[in-house]
Amino acid sequence: MKVLELLDELDEIIDVASSVPLVKKVMVDPDEITDIVKEIRQELPDEIQQAQWIKNERERILNEAKAEYEKIINDAKLRADKLVDNDEITVTAKAKADEIIRVAKENSQVMKMSILDYTDNMLYNLQEKVDQLYATYFTDMYDNLQGTFEKINTNISSSRNEVKDQIYKAQSEKDRQ
Repeated sequence: MKVLELLDELDEIIDVASSVPLVKKVMVDPDEITDIVKEIRQELPDEIQQAQWIKNERERILNEAKAEYEKIINDAKLRADKLVDNDEITVTAKAKADEIIRVAKENSQVMKMSILDYTDNMLYNLQEKVDQLYATYFTDMYDNLQGTFEKINTNISSSRNEVKDQIYKAQSEKDRQ
C-alpha cells in the first residue's frame, strides 16, 4: 500500500537526518516532509469519501422511507375521506384505512430496521477499516519514533559521558601540574 511506503520513507528521513548535538532534535527538509504528507493525504480520501457516501446514502434512504410512509398515510386518509358519505362505507373505509395504516407502519418499520441495519453494517465495516489503518500506520509510526528517540537519548548520554571523562582527565592533568 502506498501509504505504508510513504510512512517508511518518513522513517528513513528521520533515521538519516542530522542530529543537533546536546538537543533531542533532528534536522529534516520541511519540503520533503510536506510532500510526503501531501501524498499520504491523497491516498486516504477513499475511506473518508466512502464514509461520507454512507452518511449521505443513509439520509437519502431515510428520507425516501419517510416520504413513502407519509404518502401511504395521506393516500389512506384521502380514501377514507371519500368513503365517509355512507355509514356502511365509512365503517368499511375506516377498517381498510386502519389496515392500510397498520401495513404501512409495519412496512415502514421493516424498511427502517433494514436501513438502520444496512447503515450500521456499513459503519461497522468502516470502523474496522479505520481501526486497521490506525493499527497499521500509527502504532508502527509511534514505535519507530519512540525507538528513534531512545537511540538519540542513548547517543546523547554516551556523548555526555565522553565529555565528563574529558573533563575528569583535564582536571587530573591540571592537578598534576
